Amino acid sequence: MAHAERIHARYLIETPLDLAAVAEVMAGEQSCGTFTRVEGETDALRERARATVEAINELAPAEAPSLPNALLERKGTRGPWRRAHVDISFPVANIGANLPTLAATVSGNLYDLGEVTGLRLESLRLPAAYRARFEMPRAGIAGTRRATGVASGALVGTIIKPNVGLSAAETAELVARLCAAGVDFIKDDEVCADPAHAPLAERVPAVMAAVRAHQERTGKHVMVAFNITDETDAMKRHADLVEREGGSCVMASLNWCGHSGIQTLRRHTGLTLHGHRNGYGALSRHPLLGISFQAYQTLWRLAGVDHMHVHGLQGKFSQPDSEVIESARDCFTPLADAADDRVMPAFSSGQWAGTVPATWAAIGSDDLLFMAGGGILAHPDGAAAGVNSIRQAWSAVCAGTTLDEAALSAPELARALAFFGKR
Repeated sequence: MAHAERIHARYLIETPLDLAAVAEVMAGEQSCGTFTRVEGETDALRERARATVEAINELAPAEAPSLPNALLERKGTRGPWRRAHVDISFPVANIGANLPTLAATVSGNLYDLGEVTGLRLESLRLPAAYRARFEMPRAGIAGTRRATGVASGALVGTIIKPNVGLSAAETAELVARLCAAGVDFIKDDEVCADPAHAPLAERVPAVMAAVRAHQERTGKHVMVAFNITDETDAMKRHADLVEREGGSCVMASLNWCGHSGIQTLRRHTGLTLHGHRNGYGALSRHPLLGISFQAYQTLWRLAGVDHMHVHGLQGKFSQPDSEVIESARDCFTPLADAADDRVMPAFSSGQWAGTVPATWAAIGSDDLLFMAGGGILAHPDGAAAGVNSIRQAWSAVCAGTTLDEAALSAPELARALAFFGKR
């Protein structure tokens, strides 16, 4: 079949068996085959519907199996534990514009194969015509800038803290202070969606009253990402409420809502959709299991999200900085030769003014959400000083100035360096 009619996936595999044989098992399992040829599986059908092994690139072997495998243990199979990159292409016609089935095809039972002691989906490449059949971001980078009125520079954001426990009125009071402090973006924590002490029916009107009041005074619209994670019909109702109250953004926990839920939400609302990836570590943290961020974010971008979390440099989580950098670059890379479908990477986790230089040096772009919780709310001179310290840091790095030099004429930055730099 022609190249443009196929989806290309790259895998990292580990196996004690023949690499070519295992690759063929993978291709058959995820297309028209099973462990043995069956009635009806004609040559013509296989020609039309079978996945194809495009390439195998053997890597250095492992000293021991990465994951347990009861089947191989029962058979007494021993190493060497060979590793390889395997490229497989799948006919678009097998899948259609069906995102859950796309995910099931390129992942699915592959993780359970008895032939492997490790398997990870590394990347996905899509034909432009196929990408065009799915949802596009409604806001993306340019639309987020328009909504917030931030034409240039990183968007400075923060997270509602405490994570959970504030009443609707207390949340609105905090949002009012954060708006006055000068943030561009505020988001709920992933564990605060529709709690009894601050249900969305009360929290959204209270928070948006504060946002509208700030906008009337200053002309500045602060984007608030309300966490509406829920079952699908409830998310649609929550999104409608946010829109009625003049909001511009909703947030959902991608892994727990699922591809279908996010697609339905995207098709229902024109609000900016902030995609939170909490739980991604369970899919990615082991180097020989799960899914890389490139493939992961490809699937979610097909659902139409506008923002994707990538964690932060020098942050509090387990990912190395190299993974965060690569993830942000994935967000900036169009999925295919189509209209601009880039999404805005959201940096968070332990971010403050002092992590700005590493972010700028690695990314070379300010088309991002730079979110700081403690880096703003715990600044010794208050939230406004925390926001200013981050803006001062961004101005310094864009001008090619060190933070220490900039701090000589930027007291908020100087205080941040002295306070957070000791931790």
